[in-house]
Amino acid sequence: MLAFVDESGDSGRKILNRSSRYFVVAVVIFRDNDDAHACDHAITQLRRHLNLPARYEFHYAENPLKVKQSFLSTVASQRFRYLTFALNKDERKLMTAGVASEENLYRLTIVKAFENAKPYLENATVIVDGNGERNARDHLATHLRRNITGELGERLIGKVKMQRSDGNNLLQLADYVVGITNRLLQGRQLESDLWRRHLRTHEVSREVWP
Repeated sequence: MLAFVDESGDSGRKILNRSSRYFVVAVVIFRDNDDAHACDHAITQLRRHLNLPARYEFHYAENPLKVKQSFLSTVASQRFRYLTFALNKDERKLMTAGVASEENLYRLTIVKAFENAKPYLENATVIVDGNGERNARDHLATHLRRNITGELGERLIGKVKMQRSDGNNLLQLADYVVGITNRLLQGRQLESDLWRRHLRTHEVSREVWP
């Protein structure tokens, strides 16, 4: 089992100073290596079909609409499921929920996402987008391996790896999922249409908290 993780927005608290309203994490899950390989291959073939460079990165925020539609049409038929967890960074809501002002919102959001993912994990290898602060992500990896466990204490996460999204098709899929979800939460009609057409049947959970 493989799980690919990416985020959208930022984990800063100062919404009034151009910090995003939501910090969203997506966990894209493949039941086995065969399903993951099939999806990876389909994305590689899409680059060739669109005459894109071999190292072209499918990145939701930067790709033109035609590329977005082609990417989503390609992955829609693949076998994966995903869940998202969105942190609403309204300071009053965070205080009401008992979130301390010094708490690491990045770690909090990913941990809560994986708490929701527990029913779908079994000795999973987790691949996290390695861009960003390495030390914080290394600590997060250790925390997930030790603390995301089943009802009988069994480990639900076997390994946690950091990889760059520009070299990993399935992290690019996670980028699309989380990018669409963030904009969907903001009420954007385009993303609502794209989600309904291509991703709705793959979604198993979406939570906005608090």
